[in-house]
Amino acid sequence: MVKKILVALEFADYTKETFDYAVSIADRFGAELIIGSVINHRDVEAVSAISAMGYKVDGEHYIKGVKEERRKMLEDILETSPYTHDHIRLVFKVGHPVEKLLGIIVQEDVDLVVMGVKGRTDANAVLIGSVAEKIFRKSPVPVVSFRDPKSAERLRKRIHIG
Repeated sequence: MVKKILVALEFADYTKETFDYAVSIADRFGAELIIGSVINHRDVEAVSAISAMGYKVDGEHYIKGVKEERRKMLEDILETSPYTHDHIRLVFKVGHPVEKLLGIIVQEDVDLVVMGVKGRTDANAVLIGSVAEKIFRKSPVPVVSFRDPKSAERLRKRIHIG
């Protein structure tokens, strides 16, 4: 029985499509949808390094700004979502994305994970070394990978049926 679904969102190119796909699954099961968003600790460290050079930025304000930006993006996505908002929760974490997402899976007692195979970049090497690949290997629950239509079409063309 699938009662809780984690959709891992980086709020990048295919966020809405990934979210909509997770909603379609959650709707079928009547499951709670937990949106997991991790602010990478490396980004926070980079901002802190810039701050050490005398620029007027710091990690705390960076995190606050990213959270506000992602909440706004989520509000825009939710405006068009048919899924009832009382079945959706947002969980923000700061740290190593793989560790934090695995932590959410365990802490929230998640039954299924939905995530895109690409985050910030649209690289052709879709899984190698990525957060998605590591989650696929380490997750204690099933992981469903979402492919945006452009990537799906590109992958279909690479398959030779003989």
